[in-house]
Amino acid sequence: MSKQINSPSGRPRSIHADQAILQATLDLLAEVGYQSMSIEAIASRAGVGKTTIYRRYTSKEELVADAIESLRDDLAIPDSGSFWGDMDIVIKNAAKKIDSPLGRQTLALIISTASSNPQFAEVYWTKYIKHRREAFAKVLQRAQSRGEINDNADIDLIIDLVSGSLYYALIFKPTTEPVEAYMRRTINLLMKGIAHGG
Repeated sequence: MSKQINSPSGRPRSIHADQAILQATLDLLAEVGYQSMSIEAIASRAGVGKTTIYRRYTSKEELVADAIESLRDDLAIPDSGSFWGDMDIVIKNAAKKIDSPLGRQTLALIISTASSNPQFAEVYWTKYIKHRREAFAKVLQRAQSRGEINDNADIDLIIDLVSGSLYYALIFKPTTEPVEAYMRRTINLLMKGIAHGG
């Protein structure tokens, strides 16, 4: 018996069709890019009708966001009781997911698609990035409550700097330094600050 899940309207949805649609989207992204990809082409590649896709997704942007995200694991935020205890777990998990050919390819897909399409960028931000940032912010807020970082630390900017440096290192910077070590150096510098006298 084939596996099925129920759609919001109560109609059964085929997991096989879901997977075929996501894989066809990823294949076409790699082959022709976001701008040249159409819902018709995705449906044809997946072996489903266009209506099957439209029942699942309100736009191409939402479909592409879900397809890319299907390559990424959910982000688990630990609570070890200390900032560096939490960060060591976050860094290790992030490096394991991102520092691989598939992880780098996924990151490149996100950046290239978002930079060329504001609608996709907005959808991906709302559905995925925003929630990851909120989860990471909890680690920093707990550190503030324990007195490990300043009460007035700019949490949003810290997240921007950590994320930006990681993206830069993964895509552009030629280095033999392990990603985990690079991330720890970056966060350690942010924790210490760079001004004389603190």
